[in-house]
Amino acid sequence: MLLTPPDCFSTRLRIHRPTLLFSTASSFNSLSRTRTSRFCKATLITNSDSFEVGRLIGSYGFMNVTSYSGFPSAADVEYSSGDMGQLRVQDVGEGSVKIRLYEGRVSQGPFRGTSVVFKVYPGQRAGGNEADMMAANELNAHSFLQSSSKGLCQNLLILLGGFETKTGEQWLAFRNDGKYSAADYTKYTSEKVSKKRALGEPMYWNRFEEEEAIKRRRNFVIKLFQGAMKGLAYMHEHERLHQSLGPSSIVLNTITEREAVYLIPRLRDLAFSVDIRYSYLEEAPGSSLSEGLWRRASAAGAFSPMEKRAFGIADDIYEAGLLFAYLAFVPFCESGLIDSLSLQRLLESTFQLDIEATREYCLADDRLSNAVKFLDLGDGAGWELLQAMLNPDFRRRPIAEAVLNHPFMTADFL
Repeated sequence: MLLTPPDCFSTRLRIHRPTLLFSTASSFNSLSRTRTSRFCKATLITNSDSFEVGRLIGSYGFMNVTSYSGFPSAADVEYSSGDMGQLRVQDVGEGSVKIRLYEGRVSQGPFRGTSVVFKVYPGQRAGGNEADMMAANELNAHSFLQSSSKGLCQNLLILLGGFETKTGEQWLAFRNDGKYSAADYTKYTSEKVSKKRALGEPMYWNRFEEEEAIKRRRNFVIKLFQGAMKGLAYMHEHERLHQSLGPSSIVLNTITEREAVYLIPRLRDLAFSVDIRYSYLEEAPGSSLSEGLWRRASAAGAFSPMEKRAFGIADDIYEAGLLFAYLAFVPFCESGLIDSLSLQRLLESTFQLDIEATREYCLADDRLSNAVKFLDLGDGAGWELLQAMLNPDFRRRPIAEAVLNHPFMTADFL
């Protein structure tokens, strides 16, 4: 087995040839560095012979969603159910890069037997330059975060290494810390609600059992979101944006609500992560992966490095706010009643981020009652937090640490 410690991931790291990520020690150490004084702890397995590949788990693509850039003023707006299907302020399209996931394990060396999940980026012939840039960016982000002097963050997925195939595919090997995602959890819970109601069965046999089950679900959702925000706070503290935060980008080690005490959510999918160190922002970042972010920053009046950094952090918080809304609604509703895009349309397009108006609308639909009651906890603390995270003015959104310290997140009322 070949264990290759990168000499140092400097504060100005660049990869000149992203197609050569790992395949040998020499290719890994060919990463261009301009500073070498900072010691880094990251050690990655870079020899393909050190891994065994198992069965295909699945595949997925990326949805490109352009966040809102502002809303027309409307003093008197009447809302109707017909508004929900109208997407007025976004462009949505499917990305060209298709990712495959495989089970596997480390077969040699001191980590022998460690279970891994391979994330496979297609080579240039299948995925073009975008796939190579995404793979290189994900490698950079994980390696930098894992080299922190503060140690590893338990709420981030751990990159163990990887290799490149002869066809140019990039295989990133992550420690297998769970086979579920937050999307899997919400799908499972909403389908369970639908199945019970379709059979005409009571959800629970007695009132006490019902209250306990709802309490367990609320506790699980809050702990899930807490873990995601802890991972995001760690990234922001280390000058990295996530920029792809959603229910599918959170790995869970359990989806059993009775096991919430053992739940550890971990962030993954850092292919669109953005370096927001001032030294990087002052060099006028030109990566095509972050072009959309900086266009939105300019549209919002953020031009200086300090303003861009603040906008980027606030943009991540906005995505986290949409995630919070998703977790607050989908697990408490029947399957198919609402999904991430329809919920985003409801918040952004129909109600133009007026959360109080959104609540009034949801109150009129009995199918959303459990979600409304969840956000009503703590005298409406959930709605208050949601409004703060989705504030149209990016300058007024809380940082990740403030979100974690919000009364709704402490869950004392549970």
